[in-house]
Amino acid sequence: MSGTSEGPTPAADLVSRAVAESHDIASSGTSEPGPPPGAHPVPPAGGSPPPSPAARPHHHTLGAAFTAAPLAMAVVGQEGLVVTANEAMGSLLGTGAEGAVGKVAADLVDLSSDTRTWHAYREMLCGRQTRLRCTRRLKHPDGHSLWVQVTVTPLPESEQAVLLSVADISARRELQARLRHLQMHDPATRLPNRTLFFERLSAALEAQSYEDGGTGRIGLCYLDLDGFKAVNDSLGHRVGDRLLSAVAERLTRCADEVGHARASTPLVARLGGDEFAMLVEDSTGTDQLAELAESVLKAIQAPFDLSGQRLSVSASIGVVERHAAGTTATGLMQAADTTLYWAKADGKARWTLFDPERNAHLMTRQALVSGLRPAIERGEFALEYQPLVGMEDGRVRGVEALVRWHHPQFGTLTPNRFIGLAEEDGSIVPLGRWALRTACRQARRWQLERPDEPPIFVSVNVAVRQVWDSDLVADVAGTLTETGLAPHLLQLELTESAVMGSAGRPLQALQALSDMGVHIAIDDFGTGYSNLAYLSRLPVSVLKLDGSFVRGFQYEGAGDGDRPNPADEVIVEAMIQLAHRLGLTVTAECVETSAQASRLRRIGCDTGQGWLYSRPVPADRISELVEGDACRRG
Repeated sequence: MSGTSEGPTPAADLVSRAVAESHDIASSGTSEPGPPPGAHPVPPAGGSPPPSPAARPHHHTLGAAFTAAPLAMAVVGQEGLVVTANEAMGSLLGTGAEGAVGKVAADLVDLSSDTRTWHAYREMLCGRQTRLRCTRRLKHPDGHSLWVQVTVTPLPESEQAVLLSVADISARRELQARLRHLQMHDPATRLPNRTLFFERLSAALEAQSYEDGGTGRIGLCYLDLDGFKAVNDSLGHRVGDRLLSAVAERLTRCADEVGHARASTPLVARLGGDEFAMLVEDSTGTDQLAELAESVLKAIQAPFDLSGQRLSVSASIGVVERHAAGTTATGLMQAADTTLYWAKADGKARWTLFDPERNAHLMTRQALVSGLRPAIERGEFALEYQPLVGMEDGRVRGVEALVRWHHPQFGTLTPNRFIGLAEEDGSIVPLGRWALRTACRQARRWQLERPDEPPIFVSVNVAVRQVWDSDLVADVAGTLTETGLAPHLLQLELTESAVMGSAGRPLQALQALSDMGVHIAIDDFGTGYSNLAYLSRLPVSVLKLDGSFVRGFQYEGAGDGDRPNPADEVIVEAMIQLAHRLGLTVTAECVETSAQASRLRRIGCDTGQGWLYSRPVPADRISELVEGDACRRG
């Protein structure tokens, strides 16, 4: 090349530089070989030493190396055209080495298919970027596809060219695909596993997947087999695995039948154990999911023939269908899991559709359960009192203590909202202990405030679990001692079902409390066993008739002269007489009208309780009611 005028760089020179560049790239990160053993470096005599012949191979040697290199390489000029290519490049692309020359390099290896890569490539041709690497899927002229890794490396700035190298990674991609398939599929059923299912579900819930078209809805059938554990335990895991595989085939067939008539086929996956899921993208509504669930139930209920072993099983299915917008994978699966639980609780072998109201009730219930014990510690409970009034004189004889929960989220809750939950989780024991102490302390305060008046007793409800899970006798004795309340001013109410049939520890506890002087009352009497003869063997002193009997004291109509229905009166009168013969007093609940009170008084009822006298009120209101009675008597 002339030193006065610079023309185009010969291809052979570019090749030699390209090979040298590729050699440098391949050698990067390795140490240069040192001098042979025993050699001594000779310092230069002014100026740089002359290059070794081995350090600067001849151009034709480098050109031959470039041509024979197993790595597909090409030199690309600043205009983006292939200047020269080696045989490996021509073979890989199916163009031949000469056929690639002059072609647009970006078209050969698909560098313009995405904006980011195309911009980076243009920057390299202009010398403003140092390296580009990307993966592309190419179509070979003979029809097969291949995956390649494309690397673009700049040559020395003076050359105004880049080195393009292309490596066939198809085998590696195929291996990765096989490994991913094994990782994402269940070996027993060959269905997608939990990981792949959630990957698909998350992708389906991304906004771009449903905003561009489709229904914008998503559906899920979440199912498990009823009694699968019994199959495993009785016939072994091998038979269990064959059953799971057979179930998977039937689920896949159901999905294919649904997908045949629609745009997409539901994804069937095994989530673990005997749990399966069917994901319906772009669902058309609950009818589609219901149809799918029905077909699955019928398919699974047909007997299975497993190598001569005939088995019949059923499935329970939770069905959820909703808008994809605003739905999360976690939220959808929680709803499906809840609905599957409902299907099993409702009797199994069925599908159940998610019900937001039922779920809200369940969530509220769970919130109450989790907050019970902390609420006791935070002092969120309070007592209200409802008078127990003598039927003959209308005087307040006692009060029933009723617990209220002032919940920070749900407001004031009555006992029917939380007592059952407290009995289930055992928090009824500390709650009952608190109610007992608070009521006894209040009863003693009333007694001290009115020392000249007959004291009123307090009646406290006791759950049977308090008898079993705590030392109720010791709690009562300790409370009476602490508050100074006389035992006969305390009445404990237990439900009929809790007392009837009592034996062992409950009976012993009731007897000890009675011996102490505490009164025992049977609450809601008449709704359970109603065994008056058995009551003679229990230390019971009071029967509280269930409110349904008193509410039955209705008039049949104006045409009959407002006469009462005699049947209700006969029943209640009989119970009162029998109770009196057993030495028991009777309290009627839910007394709301003066007519009811008059009839109860006429047939011998001892005390009444209900809105006719007062609703449950705070403690200070009871003082007012007692003072009013005293004034009327005075």
